[in-house]
Amino acid sequence: MANIKSQKKRIEIGERNHAINSSFKTEMRHAIKKVKVACDAGDIAKAETLLPEAVSLIDKSVKKGIQHPNTAARQKSSLNNYVNAAKAKAGEAAAK
Repeated sequence: MANIKSQKKRIEIGERNHAINSSFKTEMRHAIKKVKVACDAGDIAKAETLLPEAVSLIDKSVKKGIQHPNTAARQKSSLNNYVNAAKAKAGEAAAK
């Protein structure tokens, strides 16, 4: 434990920021999971409405410095590909 007052304060601030960032990351992961669950259930309309919310949270995480921009770009691309594949799968099923 630090003895210097300013270092004690920095430790407290770091712990507080860690808690805030962790909760934001959890919220972001849940949004991503909701989109994937909707796609797996075949509810494409719901997935398309949830997709912008998830992308927005991913962008906010970059803006806040929680994750690297390349990681966010990869997540957004993967999520878009997931939704597009589900759309294609639903389209094939409707065509039959």
